[in-house]
Amino acid sequence: MPELPEVESVRRQLDPALRGRQVVKVWTDVQRRFHQPERLAGHTVIEVGRRGKFLICPLDGGLELVLHLGMTGVLHFGPADAYTRARLTLDDGRELVFRDVRRFGCLAVVDAGMYQALPTLARLGPEPLSEAFDPERFARDLAATRSPVKPYLLTQRPVAGVGNIYADEALWLARVHPASRRVGRRRALALHGAIREILEQAIAREGTTIRDYRMVDGESGQNATFLIAYGQEGRPCPRCGTPMRKITLGGRGSTFCPRCQRR
Repeated sequence: MPELPEVESVRRQLDPALRGRQVVKVWTDVQRRFHQPERLAGHTVIEVGRRGKFLICPLDGGLELVLHLGMTGVLHFGPADAYTRARLTLDDGRELVFRDVRRFGCLAVVDAGMYQALPTLARLGPEPLSEAFDPERFARDLAATRSPVKPYLLTQRPVAGVGNIYADEALWLARVHPASRRVGRRRALALHGAIREILEQAIAREGTTIRDYRMVDGESGQNATFLIAYGQEGRPCPRCGTPMRKITLGGRGSTFCPRCQRR
């Protein structure tokens, strides 16, 4: 699933293409994760923003277009195919296509800031690269939960936009075991810094393409070759040489170094 670096990379390409453009026609497939897309027609996109893994586009008239790429969603300008779930025709004749093979993507038009139909968005924690992501508050949040740290990060409540890939990478960098239920202040502060570092690096490389993720221009992200933990089961840890190990937590795979990342 595209995480914050992938969605931010899409946003950076989509913003200049959509900013100031009016949507003159909307077509959507029948999707249970689409919410009132017909409201979009006739409105102008003010800008393309992001909140966690969501793209949020303020529109004139006090509305917002909210997009989530799900697991396989791709936005591009070009021809539609059998996996096209939405087509947005712009006033300059171009057509923005939302392609989504597995149908987990979301497209919603809502009154600005009204996210009752999008509970995950409504409950997001702070943006990790903003001042709102306070290290001491993050340490207190980790101290207050008894959930294993990796699944807790994936809830999006302590910090927005961190998914399976970058949680593994940040936990490795901070030397925190993904199943740790007690993360003290020192390790929490290290994890806070690691999350920021990992995300900034991934954004600079335009995200990680494992299989489906593509930017608006069709190009892949360049971060996959830099992954240290995610998907590296059995390979030597770059720090100590111990083979990386994979376990399942909360139904998700977690790869870590059993020597460097002790509980």
